[in-house]
This record gives sequence, structure tokens and C-alpha cells, in this order.
Amino acid sequence: MLVGLGAVGVASAGAGLGTTAYFNDTETFENNTLTAGSLDLFVNYEASYDSDGTVVNQAETAAGEQDGTPAGMFYDLEDVKPGDSGEVKFCFEIVDNPSYMWACGDLSQAENGINEPESAVDDTPDLGELGDSIVASLAYCDEDGEPLADGEIVSGSLVDVIAAITGGAPLDGTGMPGMAPGDQAEYSEVVDPEEGESYITGPCVCLSWEIPTTVGNEIQSDSLTMNFEFHAVQSRHNDGTANPCVPSITTRTGEGFAKQQEFATQQETSFARGRFGNNGPSGSWEVAVGPDVGSATTANYVWTPTNTVPFSFSYDGSGSASFTLDGVNVASGIPAPSGKLAITTKADEASVSVANLALDLDGTAVALSGPDAVSASNDGPDREVTYLVFDTDAADVANTFTITGDVTVDVQGDYSGSDEGVAFDISVE
Repeated sequence: MLVGLGAVGVASAGAGLGTTAYFNDTETFENNTLTAGSLDLFVNYEASYDSDGTVVNQAETAAGEQDGTPAGMFYDLEDVKPGDSGEVKFCFEIVDNPSYMWACGDLSQAENGINEPESAVDDTPDLGELGDSIVASLAYCDEDGEPLADGEIVSGSLVDVIAAITGGAPLDGTGMPGMAPGDQAEYSEVVDPEEGESYITGPCVCLSWEIPTTVGNEIQSDSLTMNFEFHAVQSRHNDGTANPCVPSITTRTGEGFAKQQEFATQQETSFARGRFGNNGPSGSWEVAVGPDVGSATTANYVWTPTNTVPFSFSYDGSGSASFTLDGVNVASGIPAPSGKLAITTKADEASVSVANLALDLDGTAVALSGPDAVSASNDGPDREVTYLVFDTDAADVANTFTITGDVTVDVQGDYSGSDEGVAFDISVE
């Protein structure tokens, strides 16, 4: 048995050694590559200005194509008057991928002093009225600047219009206004010109503005600066909700009262306050909001020293504000905000700490470029006053906004109980 098996094994080995060739074939796939696509946005712009049929002070760059670095000034109007009007048209060329388009911008104003005719009708010597006096609209339009049917995106004062895109506004590839992020159509229309490369496009956007003849001397010498920014974001593998225009607001801290150190008029148009008190009878309060102390809406609140509690201040965009401190809410009508926001902390034989500050502008949470906390502490004869200011402007605060944070108050045994000795304020320019 063993000898027989060995013989079989030897025979098998011999058969293998005797095989010298196989049928075979080879197919080769060479030089396989992956090449990234491209996405390049070109914005063609054209600005016009009508001053009773005469174009004056028009910047040389009133029309062109922008790709890359900021285009700079396309308007340089030095003598606008009631009755003047103008338009800016933006059209888009995208190479090579269908994309979601976004628009964002900002606006700032200056009073530039008050001359004698203006002084009779303008009682805000440091706040310009030009942007609030200009009637404007932003709408989808065609390449000739003709508005699309039912294509108005937003209208109102120029401040209102720019405020609507400050936090980023999605543009719809079919020219449908009012689309929420994620609901807008992509820009996907392919244009194959007779000369040059093909590109992708969609509706243009036109900004139209006019100073009504009913506007008077209150805008004399006022000026404004506005900026626009457009983003194309690939639509493939993207649901359209990512906002490339998320704004950033600069914050900084300092000593003293914010309104005196930072506001152009050194006065606030409205305020909210949480002050340390004893939850006493009528006339003594701990929570307040309003245009000023004399006309504020107030409420009582029992503080617990060293406890950290939340607060929020909200403006509804239509003249009403509310302030909530640890569940205690007060509300009041206030003048329209026109600039910076600030937190002021005040401590006398005590410490007041405001932290975890957050700012929401017109439904968009903004990134804070700077500190998000401020505190004051005192153990001596003088009260310490410190502040944190948000560098917002008129367009930022024209619509709804909300400030939230946490506050911690602690008082020492020798605190006298002064109504204004220990407090924190939210001030609105």
C-alpha cells in the first residue's frame, strides 16, 4: 500500500514537470487618471445713475467683469439729491459646475457734520439718514436689466434691503424669490457661445434705488458705503443649506461706559438692565427695558449671589424689544436701532461677570471676532465699570436681532445696596 501510493505521487510530479506552456491573453489599462473639476465664478456688473437725465460723478469702473480680488468702487457719487435714482446689475458666469448662488453685503453711514439748513430738521448730529431715506429694491432680472415677473427679492429703504442679505441670502436659479436655504434651485443653465468657452448661468440680480423728492434737508452732506459679495458653491453632493456668508462681528472690551466710549452720539437710543436689588416694593426694580429709565418697563427679581443665570435681549425689527433675566421677562417699544450694541458691567463692593455671549442677526448666528465675556470687580471706594461692544452697523440691526449670555453677580458684606451700584446694561446705539 505504501509503495503504491508513492508511485502515484511520483507519477503526478512527472506530469507537472512535463507541462511547458498555457493558453493565455493579456489586456492592459494604462495611464488611468483622476482630474478634479473646476468651479470659477465671474460676476459681470453694470451701474447706472440718473440725475435728471445727466450722469455725473460716475466711477470709471461702473461696468466690468470681476474674478478674484474685490472689484472696488463702481459708484462714486458725490452730489446725489432728492429725485436722483440708479441701478446696479449683477450677472453670473460659472465654470464648470452647476452651483448654488448666495448674496451678502453690508452698509455703513456717516453724518459728516450738520450744516445750517440740516440743523433745522435733524436732531441726530452723528447719525446719517441717507440710507434710510433711499427707497430701494433687490430683484431678479435678465441680462438687459429687465425685472423678471414676480421676481422681487426685497424692497424698502436701502438699509432694509442690505440688511436682508447681510447674513447671506440664497439666490434661486429659476428667479423665485423668498426661497429658504435648501429650497432654492441651483444655477444650471448652460450657455455655449459661438466664441469662448461654455459656462453656466441663471437669473441676474438688480439693485434699484431712488431718493424720493419728498426727502428734505435731513440728508444734506450725509454719505454711505455699501459692499456686495457673491458666492458660488457646487450643488453636487450639497443640499444648499450651507451658508458661505455667515457674518462675523468684531467685539472688544474697554473701561468706562460703552455709550460714552463707543457710540457716535455718546448716547443710547434704548437699553435693558439687570441690577442687584432687594425685590422691594413698587418703584424698586431689578429688571428693565425701554428707551430710557423714566419710561422703561420694569419687574422684580430675586438675585442669588454667585448663581449663574441666563439672559436674552431681542429686537423684533418693528420697534419692540424684550429682555429676559432668568425667566423674568419685560417688553417695551423702542426707537429703531442704528448702530453698535454693547454690554456694560458695573460693580461696587461686588463682582459682575457676563459670559458666553452670542449674537443672532436676522435669524443668523454670527461668529464673534473677539472676546465673548466681560466682567467688573471692586473692593474699594470707587465703582468699576467695564464694557464689551459689538461693532454692528445700521444694516446689521435694522431687522431682528438677539443677544444671549449668562450673568453671575456676587456682593460683599460691605455692599451698601445702592440701586445702580451692581448691575449690567445692554445698550443700543
